[in-house]
Amino acid sequence: MRLDPDEKGFTLIELLVVVLIIGVLAAVAIPIFLSQQEGAKDSAVSAAVTAAKTAVVAEYTTEGDFPTTLVGLEGYTASDEITASIAVDSDGLGFTITGAWADDAAAHTYTINESGAAVKTAVP
Repeated sequence: MRLDPDEKGFTLIELLVVVLIIGVLAAVAIPIFLSQQEGAKDSAVSAAVTAAKTAVVAEYTTEGDFPTTLVGLEGYTASDEITASIAVDSDGLGFTITGAWADDAAAHTYTINESGAAVKTAVP
């Protein structure tokens, strides 16, 4: 089918090719974007438990005992997106801090103790 010289526009084939290209780009870009979000959540939780550890060690250095809660610790700010808690060992000589992404704790949970680095304990 030929267009009259006065008519302008795209053919159906050209439009379908453009839609196909956009679909392929979306199929590639969306999983990459989602994995970046997952990585950002992991990094945020890891940073939060590491900051909590630093605050707990500072409190121990000042007071001589590990705190039983993270609330109100100088140097640690709680977040709405991340839940964190501390468990002090029964002998009072160590602790474990657990942090998780509030909306997806099953996939983004980290723990850290007095002598180690943050370790991911939940895997999606």
